[in-house]
Amino acid sequence: MTVTPHSDEARPGDGLVRAGGIVFIAGAVATLATMAPLFLDVDPFPSYAWAVCMLMGVGFAISAAGVLRSAAAQRKAARASQASSQA
Repeated sequence: MTVTPHSDEARPGDGLVRAGGIVFIAGAVATLATMAPLFLDVDPFPSYAWAVCMLMGVGFAISAAGVLRSAAAQRKAARASQASSQA
């Protein structure tokens, strides 16, 4: 049986998921701001503004790393629990 932590306890990977979400949202806002001139018939932003849109992918990758870290910690806890119950 695995031990489920309380919802208010920080688990491994939670910080990465939160940080990834923030970076993703920043990238989404940058994407909306960069795309707006195309629809508003004004001069488009320079190319470095388009590079900021890549923060969406970076944020997704950071969050995915947090999820993988959390899964690894849960797997490790399950193995430890199983080993202690068999001993």
